[in-house]
Amino acid sequence: MGRYLVMWKADESKIPVDPQERKAGWLGAIEMTKQEMKDGLTQDWGVFLGQTKGFSISEGTEADVINSTLKYIPYFRFKVYPLASIDKLEEIIKAM
Repeated sequence: MGRYLVMWKADESKIPVDPQERKAGWLGAIEMTKQEMKDGLTQDWGVFLGQTKGFSISEGTEADVINSTLKYIPYFRFKVYPLASIDKLEEIIKAM
């Protein structure tokens, strides 16, 4: 199982102008994310204040992360970075 830094950004062209529609869209995405946190895929999540982008830390298989991000498209775009712990880095360096 891997750990991933997922950088997300809302597609601002898809954000409704109407405040109530916008609120409903954001709340729907928040509920989906909370469920992923309950399920254990998303370990941490945050938004950059005053912006329509943020990050999450996910733990699972590549397929888990792909399936998660696909649920949010076309409203969000993602950049996913696999992570390695300091112990893994040390192991790799010692094996050089």
